[in-house]
Amino acid sequence: MDKSKIPADQAEALGALMDDHRAVKKLFKAFKDTEDRNEKESIALEVCHQLTVHATIEEEIFYPALRGAGDDIDDMLDEAQVEHQVAKDLIAAIEGDPAGDMLEASFTVLSEYVAHHIEEEEGELFKNVIREKISLRDVAQAMAARKEELMQETA
Repeated sequence: MDKSKIPADQAEALGALMDDHRAVKKLFKAFKDTEDRNEKESIALEVCHQLTVHATIEEEIFYPALRGAGDDIDDMLDEAQVEHQVAKDLIAAIEGDPAGDMLEASFTVLSEYVAHHIEEEEGELFKNVIREKISLRDVAQAMAARKEELMQETA
């Protein structure tokens, strides 16, 4: 999705989520590109942290702001919540044993899962939000404040 085509009252919120998506995609690539085991562990833990913060913001602020805007959106939100739960399970496995033998496998599955989630979120959910003209100005401010709070808590 092209950020320049997002309406002004949605640009900050959707843009922030898209920025998060791009950041973890870069980290997934960095993990794949390195052979250094310590670096892989470090990248994996950073991705887990970023995804946890991102999912929390979506679940606490973004998704509730969209709920009830339309049946299509509600169906997508239900699916996104299930996807988040699967990602949380993978994150827990990675964080629970980052030095373990299953790191590569768990991280690869997480990467594929998150890529699918991003594709659906940006390709379907965000487009429906734009089509329905849902104002996200207040949501963007709440999301930014919550992200800052979460980043400080876990720093």
